Amino acid sequence: MPLLRKLSAPRSLIAATGIAAAGLVGGGLILAHTLNLAACPLCILQRMLYLLLVLEAIVAWLLAGPAAASSLPRGLAAFVMAATAATGASIAAYQTWLQRFAKGASCTADQPWWEHFVNWAGAQWPTMFEASGLCSEAGWKFLGLSIAEWSLFAFSCMTVAMLTAMWGKNSRR
Repeated sequence: MPLLRKLSAPRSLIAATGIAAAGLVGGGLILAHTLNLAACPLCILQRMLYLLLVLEAIVAWLLAGPAAASSLPRGLAAFVMAATAATGASIAAYQTWLQRFAKGASCTADQPWWEHFVNWAGAQWPTMFEASGLCSEAGWKFLGLSIAEWSLFAFSCMTVAMLTAMWGKNSRR
């Protein structure tokens, strides 16, 4: 089981989370382009959190390097990543609720600060951040789950992985 031990090492979990987050952003862009899917403001907010996780993973991976003298920086970085992933999970859970139980509802009753931020980001980089879809429409499903439900699953797994990395010990070579 040495391979399993290495794969569950904090640095490996951090790298896997960053790679998965980057892959999900790339996959989302490919799906949007090939299937002509319109992202909603909550989708874009989740995309932003995935990108934030990629940046956090780079920093955390460097802090958790093999020569790290202390596990405190790695633990703090993993905690920040866990908080980001948990935030993404809560947004994906809200969107899942909208899609399953509040058909035809808008994302919010009025435009909160984050929706203004999403609109601003969409004006800066439309390919990545333009929000033109409805949050309550599932649009496309895979294995019976919407993109929001898959995002909820991914963010939840990332949260668990980062909590594991936060409390885990660096593997010895």
